Amino acid sequence: MELRHIWMGLGVAALVACVAATEKISEPTLKPGRVKVIYWESWTDFEAEAMQRVVDSFNRRQDKIFVEFVSTSGTEEKALMATAGGIPPDLAGLAGSSVPLYAYFQALTQLDDMCRDAGIVRDNYIPICFDLMTYKGHVYAMPTTPATTGYHYNRKILKEAGWNPDEPPRTIEELDAMDQMVMRKDKDGRVKRAGFLPAEPGWWSWSWPYFFGGRLIDANGKISTDLPANVRAYTWMQGYAKRYGVSQIQTFRQGFGQFNSPRNAFIDGTVASVIQGVWMANFIQKYNPSMDWAAAPFPYPADRPDLAGSVEIEQDCIVIPKGAKHVREAFEFLKYLQSQEGMEMLCLGQKKFSPLKQVSPEFYAKHANPFIRFFREEALSPNAFSTPRTPIWKQYGRELDVAIDKINLVTTDSPQQLLAKVRERVQPMQDEVDKIEKLRGDSAP
Repeated sequence: MELRHIWMGLGVAALVACVAATEKISEPTLKPGRVKVIYWESWTDFEAEAMQRVVDSFNRRQDKIFVEFVSTSGTEEKALMATAGGIPPDLAGLAGSSVPLYAYFQALTQLDDMCRDAGIVRDNYIPICFDLMTYKGHVYAMPTTPATTGYHYNRKILKEAGWNPDEPPRTIEELDAMDQMVMRKDKDGRVKRAGFLPAEPGWWSWSWPYFFGGRLIDANGKISTDLPANVRAYTWMQGYAKRYGVSQIQTFRQGFGQFNSPRNAFIDGTVASVIQGVWMANFIQKYNPSMDWAAAPFPYPADRPDLAGSVEIEQDCIVIPKGAKHVREAFEFLKYLQSQEGMEMLCLGQKKFSPLKQVSPEFYAKHANPFIRFFREEALSPNAFSTPRTPIWKQYGRELDVAIDKINLVTTDSPQQLLAKVRERVQPMQDEVDKIEKLRGDSAP
């Protein structure tokens, strides 16, 4: 598939609007001969402020390049449209899960040679953090802020229910038992509190197979949605719907508040434990600073102790779009960003952990998250995983979400049948990708 096809489908008007929006940014006064590098990013609020500090630091320390940081919504779509139209920014922020898609569309500048010349190598990083920036053996992006998930639990509620809060559930079976101990119903049988719900918040329902030893794409690159381990994972998930009752869970969840609010189901104690990301501490500190909570590895099946430490990791990244005017100058900023100084400035400001192997004691001393070391150590786990590295992940994810909704509704089809249908629908899409990449010679794993 060529970029011009995407460009035609997205429409000229959208691209013109995108470019016009960037032209409204006030032009800085530049020293003659100083090159301006345009950087588009979707971050807002304190996350944008953190990157602005890094940009300002880079701009102050030299006088050859000036990076202009533009915080704008829809960066990924705008960057792709602008690249298709031949007017990309010099730098753009992406979700790491989007790297395979943009690399497949040949919308990114390969960074292999520049990284090698600059001494930017995999050994400098937490391995998975670097690997997420590659596709088919080539480096297409640089990491910015990684994030792992963890089992967050309310120590006070577990203790009141009779569970030792210093020993959170280690296995899936213990998690299920804790849920039953903590669950509370009113006199009419309506659920008022849950110990755990696989569907809350529901952001990572695609990931349950990995906690049971499954995977969504097998070692041969084939769609493997209905592997036995995957079926086991979603059968476990469905068990909660059956145990609580589908209508009971629906009514219960309708009473949950917005995520970013004091009535967040975990923050207000309606659900005693959740799987959440490193950022959850920000919201706890904002809405319930006195909450007695902790974070631990998510449980594993009792018969699979080898799966201890399974954890999902994703990270934002920064890329140089194909056709950017100032590639070398843009990479000079990337070099500073990938330094310990630049990276710790960014990750400390965004309250994440650094993807670099080397971390200063000051970084931990100043960090607002009391469990930041734990979240970073999770990323080093041999069982760390991320979204499948395929250009069709968005389509695959949508198909899987439909099946998961039906699994939670306990429809007549079994989890195995629903997952098999997903594989049958998605495999032809993957076959088309494989065919095109083979014709282009993109054969690296």
